[in-house]
Amino acid sequence: MDIYLIVLQISVLLFSVTIHEVSHGLMAERLGDGTAKRAGRLTLNPLKHLDLVGSFFVPLALFLLNTGFIIGWAKPVPVNPWNLRDKKYGEAKVAVAGPLSNLIVALFFGLILRFVHLPYPWFGAVSTVFVFIVLINLVLAVFNLTPLPPFDGSHILFAFLGGKAKEAQVFLTRYSFALLFLYIFLIFPLISPIVSFLFNFITGL
Repeated sequence: MDIYLIVLQISVLLFSVTIHEVSHGLMAERLGDGTAKRAGRLTLNPLKHLDLVGSFFVPLALFLLNTGFIIGWAKPVPVNPWNLRDKKYGEAKVAVAGPLSNLIVALFFGLILRFVHLPYPWFGAVSTVFVFIVLINLVLAVFNLTPLPPFDGSHILFAFLGGKAKEAQVFLTRYSFALLFLYIFLIFPLISPIVSFLFNFITGL
């Protein structure tokens, strides 16, 4: 893989996971929890959100393994669910804000790719950047909506299931780190058809 494309993908990834985490924090603040704000995490400075494993080791491992894709995550913003005004669905709203922000970013840049025709000198470079922005944000959206801990999708699912799934939630959360790596290296490639479909649907490419 070209070094330029690697740097580009990692840069887009850091930009995208930063937006993802800030969106969680902003939604939490809107619902009454200012923990993320007090921790200085409502900033678009990616340095405030870097996670040693998710922002460095996992992308590096995926590159070295020549998987053809790079994915990762940022340090989760702190949220205190007891401060949320909506006790029933507050956690679900905070959780969905992250993937939703990635979907909005993907839509914005994807529709530019579809409807804005740039002149020749700019087309190649700009379209390449936009393609990666759309792809990586779609991957993050789908990736995080997986209904297993520690993904955002699990918070959404368990909020709607309520106490009926408490035992399953505790069990799965206990092994969330192992599930995360199992998902990335074994199951994650299976979502590529979903990402490809969404990419083609949005961009028309």
